[in-house]
Amino acid sequence: MSTSQDGDVEISEEQQHDILSLLKVVLKKSLARRGLARGLRECVKAFDRGEALMCILAEDCEEAAYKQLVEALCQENNVYLVEVPEASQLGEWAGLCKYDAAGNARKKVSCSCVVVKDYGEASDELELLFAEIKA
Repeated sequence: MSTSQDGDVEISEEQQHDILSLLKVVLKKSLARRGLARGLRECVKAFDRGEALMCILAEDCEEAAYKQLVEALCQENNVYLVEVPEASQLGEWAGLCKYDAAGNARKKVSCSCVVVKDYGEASDELELLFAEIKA
């Protein structure tokens, strides 16, 4: 997994697990405040409006032009870019799924790009996530 503001940084597997768990909490709080842009169209609009605070990109996205566009937008707007392993996992975290009575995710929709426009409430998870990204 890598993150970038001006350059890429390699992160170990243990740190990756920590970042993913923190990212899940931050995305959940952002979703509650309607602070997420999901999908390329919404993400580009968020970048154009200057609302983008952080961008999450799925590593398993097969379209090279898609990845290049998102990475260029992040670099141009000085927005943190965090990569996650799977688009289906990112889609679930971004609220693109239905939950059954037992609380299990059903009907998951993959999402290759999510932009955080509003972090919601300030939390320890957000501070720890920024500390991990900047380290």
